[in-house]
Amino acid sequence: MHDALPNLRHLRAFCEAERQKSISRAADAVFLSQPAVTQAIAKLEKTFGVGLLERVGAGVSPTGAGSAYANRVRRALAVIESGIAEALRIGGARSLRQARDLLALLTTTQLRAFVAVGTTNNFTLAARLVGSSQPAVHRSTRELEAVLEVALFEKTTRGIVLTRAGQVLWQQLKLAFAELHQGMAEVKSSGGLAQGSIVVGCMPLARHFVMPDTLVQFCGQYPAVDIQFIESPYPDLLHGLRHGEIDFLVGALRYPPPVDDILQESLFASALCIVAGSQHPLARVERPLSLADLAAYPWVLPPSGTPTRDRFERLIAGVPGGGRFGLIESSSQILVRGLLKGSERLTLISRQQVQYEVDMGDLVILDFELGDNLREIGLTFRSDWQPTRVQLEFLELLRWVAAGAARPMQPPFHQYGRCA
Repeated sequence: MHDALPNLRHLRAFCEAERQKSISRAADAVFLSQPAVTQAIAKLEKTFGVGLLERVGAGVSPTGAGSAYANRVRRALAVIESGIAEALRIGGARSLRQARDLLALLTTTQLRAFVAVGTTNNFTLAARLVGSSQPAVHRSTRELEAVLEVALFEKTTRGIVLTRAGQVLWQQLKLAFAELHQGMAEVKSSGGLAQGSIVVGCMPLARHFVMPDTLVQFCGQYPAVDIQFIESPYPDLLHGLRHGEIDFLVGALRYPPPVDDILQESLFASALCIVAGSQHPLARVERPLSLADLAAYPWVLPPSGTPTRDRFERLIAGVPGGGRFGLIESSSQILVRGLLKGSERLTLISRQQVQYEVDMGDLVILDFELGDNLREIGLTFRSDWQPTRVQLEFLELLRWVAAGAARPMQPPFHQYGRCA
């Protein structure tokens, strides 16, 4: 899970003080004493090692770091409140309290325990995930259910699983935690040296074509930023994106988009081609190939549902009887290349992914006119995602690398976060 998160009441107190520019008015709003609010803000500032609010006359004013963090906290609290409201609606809660009132009764410990149990479907594993004991995690989740008056878990033959209300709340809490994690990174970067993390869901072509150049230049500029790449089938990457585990995806775009809470941005169009090993019989044919020629050999292709596989299915629709292609399904580019070199299999793939092997003479692009052979490669985001400044820098560089031609003399880095 993310780093230990601040106390929820401290976050609410800080937000009110930042919004109202007053400790006393914040204390009234969150039903705490003024010393308690002052202490809560001091604990946050000690945690970050950065000032968030400063005294101005009889009130307070946010620092730059304080404004950035308050924005993230407000976004996180709004997401939690939305999750509570939806869970109450689905769960048929009897409580007449509003989601905002219930939010004031919850603790970070309860929310972290609930997210951990929802992630592992096991109280013991959840306890290990949050660094607590099994009884403590069990107690925290039951307290959460009692406050909301909604069942969040149910026992099945597979163990503990989330109810529909629990699933909604779990997803929203993960997004809220991601916002708070982003806020921490922004505060820590306020001292000058860019810090934080970037989690990228990366699909095959991007791993070979645009990402290496982007990484070499970005990491040279921002050595303190951690970057994680997750390589999985598209449905798994999409799940991680929508639950706040991944910041954005890079790879083939889907049309129409599979869900309505994502945005897609095209970076470039990639041409598909039919590829074989250099010793393949079709590599020696000195004429344009036909579908019948292709149908005479086995293939290795990505799984069903991918854009490349969809294009292949459209291609073989013109083969009498559908053809017999002896398919091997795999997303592994290493396996695909090995099969092409060591057998008479064919594949449909982007030119950029095999250009090196073609230049080396290991693979050949067959002479077959595909027609609509372009697929869009780009970025996929959550529709409500707000990147940190460091993440924006990464995206800007990635777009610049993908553009390819007509580049400026220097990569488009801003002064923010530059390292000496």
